[in-house]
Amino acid sequence: MTVQYFGQTARLSEATVANGFVFLAGMVPERTDVGVTEQTRDVLAQIDGWLAQCGSDKEHILEATIFLPDLADYDAMNEAWDAWVAPGHAPARACVQAKLAKPEWKVEIKVSAVQTGK
Repeated sequence: MTVQYFGQTARLSEATVANGFVFLAGMVPERTDVGVTEQTRDVLAQIDGWLAQCGSDKEHILEATIFLPDLADYDAMNEAWDAWVAPGHAPARACVQAKLAKPEWKVEIKVSAVQTGK
C-alpha cells in the first residue's frame, strides 16, 4: 500500500492519502484577529484546498470533528458550517469542547474523506 503525504513537516503532514481515503490534520485558523464565525470560514476554506489537492471535496467528507475552546461559540461556528456543508452530504460529526494549543484559536476542525475518483 502506498501512502501519500501532503504539506509534510518534521512534525506532521497536513494531509495523508491511502487506499482512496483522505485524512486531514486538525485545521486551525490563519486569521486570529476575527471572531469564531470568520475563523471557521477560514478553516473551511483551508479544508477545501487540502481536499482538492488530495483528489476529494466537501461532498465526499465522511466525518468531521470540531473542537471549540468555548461551547458558547457553538452557534457562531455553525453559522459558517451550515452555509458551507454540501446539501445532502452532511458528514458524521462531533463537536467537543477542548483547550486548543493557542488561546487565539477559536476553532479547530479535523475531517476524513474519500477520493472522488475524478
